[in-house]
Formats: sequence, structure tokens, C-alpha cells
Amino acid sequence: MPKFIADFHLHSKYSRATSSDMDIENLSRWAKTKGITLLGTGDFTHPNWVRELKEKLKPVGNGLYQFSKGEEETYFILTAEVNNIFTKEGKTRRIHNIIFAPSFEVVDKINYQLGKFGILTADGRPVLSFFASRLVEMVLDISPECLIVPAHIWTPHFSLFGANAGFDRIEECFEEQTKNIFALETGLSSDPAMNWRLSALDRYSLISNSDAHSPSRIGREANVFNCQLSYPEIVDVLKKKDKNRFLYTIEFFPQEGKYHFDGHRNCQTRISPTEARLNNNLCPACGKKITVGVMHRLENLADREEGIVSSNAIPFKNLIPLEEIIADVLDLGVKTTTVENEYQKLIKNFDNEFNVLLELPQKALASVTSKEIAEGIINVREGKVEILPGYDGEYGKIKIAREEKAKEISKEETKGQLKLF
Repeated sequence: MPKFIADFHLHSKYSRATSSDMDIENLSRWAKTKGITLLGTGDFTHPNWVRELKEKLKPVGNGLYQFSKGEEETYFILTAEVNNIFTKEGKTRRIHNIIFAPSFEVVDKINYQLGKFGILTADGRPVLSFFASRLVEMVLDISPECLIVPAHIWTPHFSLFGANAGFDRIEECFEEQTKNIFALETGLSSDPAMNWRLSALDRYSLISNSDAHSPSRIGREANVFNCQLSYPEIVDVLKKKDKNRFLYTIEFFPQEGKYHFDGHRNCQTRISPTEARLNNNLCPACGKKITVGVMHRLENLADREEGIVSSNAIPFKNLIPLEEIIADVLDLGVKTTTVENEYQKLIKNFDNEFNVLLELPQKALASVTSKEIAEGIINVREGKVEILPGYDGEYGKIKIAREEKAKEISKEETKGQLKLF
């Protein structure tokens, strides 16, 4: 069975704050560049997008769809993210969920029902005014082959465990439908190791996806499988948390995520969970409430110490996008011509980005690019990085250790929380 990389959660050009280039052609082109075999369609609830999907994608016959253009051949799985907003226990909840569907026939039935609770034309990620538990029940009544996955479960404002609008336990959100939740999306600001600190999550498959709003961002987080490329088998793998078929996830360094630490963006205040607790979760600059980040929230709910590995855990690898590595090494902007040229040279010689980031030895890389860039790629692969954590909607800043600094970063540091500067 062939190994393949899948990114299930992204958005189309019909979502708010999303690039107009998020169409099938550009997604397919970037999938080839990145080395991604299977993409989620995203946004199948939007009438205009689902119309385009039906026109451009051909059914494979196993619940997946295919787009072909020249040498580009990308497979798609029908997915959408929805925003359930409801009041429970006297608090407004905002829970994002990803829906997986096995066919356009099922999608049409889902959209008909969801259209009763929200305006599907308003956004590719529609707002639905009913309980998240009711969403699971409704979708599975339409087709038991569907899968519902809570999205980016630690994001403060729109997630299952979010500090501002979430719950402390999965059962509080999904009630009797909890038995039909099999996978959780960790989000950019957390990785599996952080989630392993909650024993209640041990039974769930932890998946990672880009949540991309522009084509070049696909694959910044992804999933690596060794199974048949078919909808039923992928869903079966996720339901069974099968380590033989679900090999590992590809992760951001979670500190780089926008909500890893606590903070107040207006005051440019970034603080650790410990500092936040000592200051009663108030901004030390202005005294207003801070945004409680993922690490703080997770520590509040965790029942295990840092460093625990659950017995059935799916492994993971932390990476940085190739353009960011090149830009850091050259001390240039990511969008500069020099960085772009170096990026394209590596892709041309080594087929795709994940091949460069995950597979090639340093000697092979150095035969095409500079010694410093080759060294940077290997250092990222080995976790030799320094990160200023993200907070309150601001991405973290990451630096790759140079040869002399890499020697200073011990193996113990790279196993857990990485060195912060």
C-alpha cells in the first residue's frame, strides 16, 4: 500500500479573509509542489463552491474525487468547516467542526438541512445556530459514512476546549453524540505531545491540517497514511486509530502558532501561563484581560505531566515550511525573489517540498543549495530551533540554530518545549 500525505482542512475563495487563488487549479498545482496526494475540498456548504467542485472533479468510485491537468493529478475528499454558535450553561459557545462526506449526493442533503439554520451563501464557513451535538446527529442521520471532527480544539475563541467559548470535557459539548466523535484536530498552536497530557483524549485520533487560506499554506500541517487511497479506508483508519496505517502527523512547532502563549496584542504583551496566573490574567501594561492561550488552557485541564507518551499515540514530526527556512538562513523576507528562486531550485531538483524537508540527506541537499541552507533544513528536522511564542493572534517568530548554536541545544531540550529566546 502506498504512503501518502493528506491535508483535510482548508478553505476556498468563498471563505472570508481567503485568497482569490483558492480554487481547484491552484490547489492542485500547489499540492504537486508540496508533495500532497489528498486534499480536503473545504467549504462544500457554499453553493458556488460546490457547483465548481461538481464541474471540475471526477469521481474515483471510492468516495474520493480527482482533478487532472497535464502532469498534475490531485485527489480530493469532500470536507467543510462549520461554526456552531449556541448557548449552553449560560455561556455562548462557538465550536468549529469539520464534516467529511462520501459523495456529492450526501453533500446536497447535508446542505439542505444546514440551510435551515444558517445562511450558506454568506461564508464558506457558515454560522449555524444550533448545538454541536445536534450537528453530529443530523449529519449521521443523513449518512453514517460521514465523519465529524472538532476543529483546532484549543483555539481560544472558536473551539471545543477554547478558553473563551469552549468546554472542559468533550461530553459537555457533544453529550450522547460523544460516542460518534473519533478524531480531533490539534490546531497550529498545539501538537500531539501537548494533547497527550489529557488522558481523556487517548482514544481519539489526533489529526493535523493546514486550515489554509492561501494555496502556498497548504500542508503546513498534514497527515501521513499507509493505506488504500479511498474514503472508507481513511475513515476506518481514523475511527480505529490504527498506527500501522496512520503513520504520523506533520506539525508546526506549536510555539509558532498564533495562540500558543497568553498575551494582549494591542499592548504587544506576550506572557507565559505562569506569569498570567500571577497577574490574574490581566495585561501588565494596561490592566485589561489578556487572551488566554493554548498552553495556559491545556495546563488547566491536563491530568498528566509534560513528556508523557500515551501507549497508542500516533507519532509526529515538527517542521517549518521550506520558504521560511530559506528566508531565515538568508535573513531575507519570505516573498523575496532570492528566496523564491532558491525554493524553486530545490523543488525542481527534488520533486516536492516534503521530499526536501523529510527525506533527503544533507549531502544531497548541499549538492543543489548552499551548505547553510542544507544545514538549516537538517537542523529543523532535528528540532534545533529557537522560538518566540505566538500570542493573541500574532504568529510566533522562529529562528533556526546555526552550526555553532545547534551544538548548544541539548537533546533534552529538543524532546520537550524547545528553547525560547
